[in-house]
Amino acid sequence: MKLHIAVLPGDGIGPEVIAQAVKTLKAIATEYNHVFTFEYGLVGAAAIKKTGSALPEETLELCKKADTVLFGAIGSPQYDKDPDAKIRPEQGLLGLRKALDLHTNIRPIIAYEDLSNKSPLRKKWIKDVNLCFYRELTGGIYFGEKTWSNDGNTASDTCTYTRNQIERVAHSAFKAAKSRRNKLTLVDKANVLASSKLWRKVVMEMALQYPEVDVNYLYVDQAAMQLIINPKQFDIILIENMFGDIISEEASVIVGSIGLLASASLGDKYSMFEPIHGAYFKATDKGIANPIAAILSAAMLLEHFDLHEEAALTRRAVDKSLQLHITTPDLNTKYDNISTSKVGDFIEDFISNPEETNLNFTNIHLGQSTII
Repeated sequence: MKLHIAVLPGDGIGPEVIAQAVKTLKAIATEYNHVFTFEYGLVGAAAIKKTGSALPEETLELCKKADTVLFGAIGSPQYDKDPDAKIRPEQGLLGLRKALDLHTNIRPIIAYEDLSNKSPLRKKWIKDVNLCFYRELTGGIYFGEKTWSNDGNTASDTCTYTRNQIERVAHSAFKAAKSRRNKLTLVDKANVLASSKLWRKVVMEMALQYPEVDVNYLYVDQAAMQLIINPKQFDIILIENMFGDIISEEASVIVGSIGLLASASLGDKYSMFEPIHGAYFKATDKGIANPIAAILSAAMLLEHFDLHEEAALTRRAVDKSLQLHITTPDLNTKYDNISTSKVGDFIEDFISNPEETNLNFTNIHLGQSTII
């Protein structure tokens, strides 16, 4: 297969982790005789610094011409400290989602047996957790009208949803539920918010089209609690934009590190794959950023293009790296010399030599690569 991939490393640790995802994809291409080409673009704070825009027109055109997009992270402390900034890095990501109409965000949450001791939750609560968020990505309060009073003392953000926006992500979530455990939970705040009442009304109507799927309804505050005390009750969680942003990141405590959580953002025409973590500037260029989420995002990319064997091998490589403690410091207490790039090196070597685990392990600690 030939794929032209737009690569947007972004800010902070974005370039470091995306480099390992690209390394992984190149290894897959070599092993399976695919042709993957990579073209890089600016976004976020890096783009503002060079062009004055968080999403330059050149970057948007690159994404539209590519087969898919691999995205890193955006953000910068200088903007976090300036609430009056008219241009912010996050506008680049929101702009991409809107311009490419990436309406469905898929975030898997899988508890790894080898990392059960890294979660603050009890092992018996997280064992075998395997759930997935289907988050609406182009509507809601993030994209609603924003107003300020003339005196600057009053502000508002409008949360707006249409039936069509709800239906298209809900259909994807129902179909996913049918392929898994036939269980779907809608998370909303329908006791208070008009937009949530529309969500519940539409989903209740749609549930009649999927009689085999058991549909549950939870208010977002209840869901936040239940996700911690009994995460195994969930399979597919359907959720609106802002609630999904918050609750899915809360779920990172289940797996032990937000550095493990990948995502896919899908539209009718375009697609983008990214780790859900932020730019984490404190870790920039220190070699401690966890690249696993970016690498698993690359696996989701492969799966999206029906390269299921390739995606499975990538996940096997990740599983082996976790088993052997070839992980960055956020997860690793056994070794002190495993850097971001060394994790990527191991994944790359495993893909090339999946039966040579001991050789791969030794090479990573020697700072070498397998010689073929």
